[in-house]
Amino acid sequence: MPEVTISIGGRNFDVACQEGEEHFLKSAAQMLDNEAATLLNQIGRMPETRMLLMAGLLLADKAAGTEDKMRMLEKRIGGLQAELEEMREAALTPNTVEVARIPPEVTDTLAELAARAEAMADAVEEKAGAVA
Repeated sequence: MPEVTISIGGRNFDVACQEGEEHFLKSAAQMLDNEAATLLNQIGRMPETRMLLMAGLLLADKAAGTEDKMRMLEKRIGGLQAELEEMREAALTPNTVEVARIPPEVTDTLAELAARAEAMADAVEEKAGAVA
């Protein structure tokens, strides 16, 4: 089991970790050290346990805020996915086209007008043939 020396708040600590996890340990220690540095800049020198406690609490507060934001975003993603699914279903549903129905009276009137137009055309042809 490898042992890694980390520095938090200007103090060195020897910490053991699993093989291959050294990078994660150093990254976590750097986050804790950043919080400790902020505390030391604001408050000044303090006992090691208090510094580690306060830095840990600050990190925990940030993590809780991140989790709340993540839950909110997951809820929003769920809503957007449902909306997207509704849109996909609507796109796959064939649209109905309404065609106006022509009442029989209109059809009859149009047939009568067509018959009159043909009769007039015949009459014009007869007169044109007689004149020629």
